Amino acid sequence: MTTQEPDLAFAFEDLLARSAELRERGGPVHHDEEQGSWRALDHPTVSRVLSDPATFSSDFSGLTPVQEDFETFRKGNFVGMDPPDHRKLRTLVTQAFTPRVVAGLEPRIRAITHELLDEVSGASRIDLVDALAYPLPIIVIAELLGIPVADRPLFTRWAQVLFGGDQLGESADMDDIQRALDAIAPTIREMNAYILDHIRQHRAHPGDGLTSRLVQAEFNGERLEDQEIVGFVALLLVAGHITTTALVGNAVVSFDRNPHAAAALRADPAGLPTALEEVLRMLPPFPELGRRTTSDVELGGRIIPANSIVMADVAAANRDPASFERPGEFDARRSPNPHLTFGHGIHFCFGAPLARLEGRVAFEVLFERYRDLAVAPDDQVEFQNPAVIVSVKRLPLDVETT
Repeated sequence: MTTQEPDLAFAFEDLLARSAELRERGGPVHHDEEQGSWRALDHPTVSRVLSDPATFSSDFSGLTPVQEDFETFRKGNFVGMDPPDHRKLRTLVTQAFTPRVVAGLEPRIRAITHELLDEVSGASRIDLVDALAYPLPIIVIAELLGIPVADRPLFTRWAQVLFGGDQLGESADMDDIQRALDAIAPTIREMNAYILDHIRQHRAHPGDGLTSRLVQAEFNGERLEDQEIVGFVALLLVAGHITTTALVGNAVVSFDRNPHAAAALRADPAGLPTALEEVLRMLPPFPELGRRTTSDVELGGRIIPANSIVMADVAAANRDPASFERPGEFDARRSPNPHLTFGHGIHFCFGAPLARLEGRVAFEVLFERYRDLAVAPDDQVEFQNPAVIVSVKRLPLDVETT
């Protein structure tokens, strides 16, 4: 790879600078009077918020606007649940999505990666998002769930609507959120109907795929209802693949800006897992996570009232100088690397092992097939809205085959 300086002031750097200034000026907790919310800004405080679901709840029922289609979607989406419901659903899903299942996917992930790159074989410039970063995780998950890969354009459109950030204005007040929910609702409705039909087909005709295992999984004699499975399948299909897409794209940008690290990884790909953790620390796909206080609580020397929204600023925590040496510097060999990108506690990202596996395999194949990868100097890298997700959406690369 050769160095090229893409415009990483794509507002994410501004967000980081603002969070660092707030932390240095006022400590680990900041009250945003205009938004009526609180922000946790350092590593210990963010860790505490994410690891204490009894005090910092993931359930925003009654606190945010209600939209019927979203309520249907939420029924099986355990990311927005607290114990005991969270434990029941996660335990059931774990039975069907074991580490052994994930590890067994490596040969297929490698084959898909080669197949996708075969489609752009001979090209000297490719858009890595279109060619690999987006389709790879979608194909893997679709095959895992037994969903037709041919419906990939549908999944693409859903993700663009849900994570594009176009519906949110700068104020992001309750009226703004309600308008955004109303705008997204038709997509949620379409997605629910599609996945519900898919689940019913697997219930009627069970197979070996993940969806059939979810239909048959039991916890204390209970099985998941169809609508509960919808929430999880939608989460995995749409939100799950986005993390890998972001990781692969963000890693190319990071390696391009750090050519010595890229050269070392090409010489010794065994360092890829550690380097990818550093990419996740520096460019977390989801830079903040929201929680609701269940009671008055002291946090960072401040008293936060019950039913307050607390934003755990993961991006700021990952750059906390008290927890990371040279936090603004990309260190491909950083170890330990206690970043919080995948969360912490009971809500630690369910898809993290799969994202890590896909990222590693993708770069092993990229390094094998291309002697050089460079962000095109005469074209434009396009980024997503970092208030929603930190990721590239267009990444033109000049490539040289081996």
